[in-house]
Amino acid sequence: MINKTVKNAAEAVADIPSHCMLMMGGFGLSGIPENCIQALLERPISGLTIVSNNAGVDDFGIGLLLKKRMVKKMISSYVGENAEFERQLLSGELEVDLIPQGTLAERVRAGGAGIPAFFTPAGVGTEVATGKEIREFDGKLYLMERWLRADFSIVKAWKGDTAGNLIFKGTARNFNPMMAAAGKICIAEVEELVEAGELDPNQIHTPGIYVQRIFQGVNYEKRIEQRTVSH
Repeated sequence: MINKTVKNAAEAVADIPSHCMLMMGGFGLSGIPENCIQALLERPISGLTIVSNNAGVDDFGIGLLLKKRMVKKMISSYVGENAEFERQLLSGELEVDLIPQGTLAERVRAGGAGIPAFFTPAGVGTEVATGKEIREFDGKLYLMERWLRADFSIVKAWKGDTAGNLIFKGTARNFNPMMAAAGKICIAEVEELVEAGELDPNQIHTPGIYVQRIFQGVNYEKRIEQRTVSH
């Protein structure tokens, strides 16, 4: 049986170089790879291109990588919670591709499925369409969008086994499964790591064939971006 476990986050990200493209799972702060982000902060790398639905917040998640000037480009859908992101964007320090959320999800999924391009109506008639091929199908206009693939995809799951099979929990599933498939090397951090064969095959969301490295994470904060309570 193949064993894909590595010791910890530091070992998992040790060979990630400067100027590479990373995909990071998560939606808001739900299901983000907290341990790997912390480990990346210890690496002497820069010039990263990161594909993520959002950019974290100033003091947590991808926001920490932005604060340390490790990121040259963000490919994202929503970035409204991060003041440092806004500052770097407006000052010209950070390149940003803002993509409609459904289009971002489908471009990542297409990358994992080996589909180099597809057509979508989202963005027709807006800045999103600039420079892109437009075709008419059944009387409606559609944009051609290209797949997204990355050198490394970094995901966070609830449970995993030593063969790399993953189960996500609740909303933490979000972008994680499709990003796992779209990276040349997928690194998975999990809350609970078990031996191969212990997970119910019918419950697995990401098969181990997509995962190259897996480890059991520690000290998850699982922060909430904005908490609303009623009195």
